[in-house]
Amino acid sequence: MTLKQMKTKRRRGVILSPRGLQRLKDAMLSWEILENHGDRITLDQLSQQTNLSAKTLSRLWSANKGVDQKTLKLCFNAFNLDLQKEDYIFIQEDNEIESLDFLSDSSYLETERLSTWSYPDGPVPLNSTLYIERSPVEDLIYREVTQPGCVIRIRSPRQMGKTSLVLRLLDFAETQGYHTVNLSCSQIDDQCLTNLNKLLRCLCHQIATKLGIEPNIDDKWDEEVGYKLVCSFYLQNYILKQINNPIVLVLSEVDHFFAYPHIAQEFFALLRSWCEEARQNRLWQNLRFVVVYSTEKYVSLDINHSPFNIGLPIRLNEFTHQQVEELARRYGLKWGVGKESVQLMSLIGGHPALIQLALYHLSSGTMSLTELIKDAIANGGIYRHHLQRHWVKLQANPHLIRTYTELVSTKQGVVLDPMDTYKLESLGLITFEGDRVLPRCELYRTYFARQISTLGLQSLSYVNLS
Repeated sequence: MTLKQMKTKRRRGVILSPRGLQRLKDAMLSWEILENHGDRITLDQLSQQTNLSAKTLSRLWSANKGVDQKTLKLCFNAFNLDLQKEDYIFIQEDNEIESLDFLSDSSYLETERLSTWSYPDGPVPLNSTLYIERSPVEDLIYREVTQPGCVIRIRSPRQMGKTSLVLRLLDFAETQGYHTVNLSCSQIDDQCLTNLNKLLRCLCHQIATKLGIEPNIDDKWDEEVGYKLVCSFYLQNYILKQINNPIVLVLSEVDHFFAYPHIAQEFFALLRSWCEEARQNRLWQNLRFVVVYSTEKYVSLDINHSPFNIGLPIRLNEFTHQQVEELARRYGLKWGVGKESVQLMSLIGGHPALIQLALYHLSSGTMSLTELIKDAIANGGIYRHHLQRHWVKLQANPHLIRTYTELVSTKQGVVLDPMDTYKLESLGLITFEGDRVLPRCELYRTYFARQISTLGLQSLSYVNLS
């Protein structure tokens, strides 16, 4: 048997090369902009687009387990790309990268070696060592969720780590023998958000299904008593009477309802009534609420009917210098105390998602910190996709672009209309310094000032609070 034949037999699949990963990311970004209104493609959407299972796609993106070339070709073809030999690397039985002809140049291996970590896109997996605890947040929510009828409110802009935290809360709850139900309000159809009856039926159906209970909505839904009351009866007399152990109900992205003020008023008043019922009714005490949202500055709710002023409030802040340095250490980077972290955070602050992305690329050896910062300032660099998605959302709202023009045109901070503040905060584009509003980080200020200037927009007058 020849050496070439032996190598062929030992092949166990392929993984994406840095070049292949970049080509696929660029094509997916174009699809998101043209076909998905600038929203990130979900795993379910990607599965439908490629005709590949979620498990296979997760294996592909992990970059440490091989897939066959046919799988890779299907993924590329789904985004109108031809798979080329430079787009993948064969792995051997022991998971070492096989040195093929197109990788024979040692300089290529030195500059293009793959990170041993999965690409940081989405929540940090439960088994990952890259999750940074933000003490005492985790201890607080673990203790609180064991209290009968508790309410936990987790608030922060997008990509600050809410989902990663919720995953760990649900995992802790399951170790206590609790049932868990995790509902994302952003997945509810628009038609349900204009009809309270449809919304409540939808939620009850999801809760029952996730608990492994036959919904039987039609049999249990007597609309004569009113939509909110029949919903409460359904939960109490049908769900809670069947489940003996506590149920942790997570409602994520509840601020999605804010775009529908009438529904928001009715639903949040109902949610508040459930929270109060759970504090005094023994049956309802088995229901533990976790409400997750980006911002609450959109609708004016009656203080007596709002769920946003009760329970344990949790606000996720940006990473500190010490946390960034600890994460860099886990990525295998040898950073000095108060040196490299200061340089990186002067550009992106402690934004968890942006920090993770930077450390992923630095740990792969494809660029130095100086190169990363220089490239990011010049054209967005490794953050180009992240920034372009925000730009698409801003362009969909010309008024919001004019508002953001004010922010990036002054170092003093401005006063914004509450509606604009809500929208920009939920996107994670702003931060607060007292009662002044500022761009979240210098990267945002630089990039969006450049993008806005290309549109020929003039800075509007602003309120100077200095």
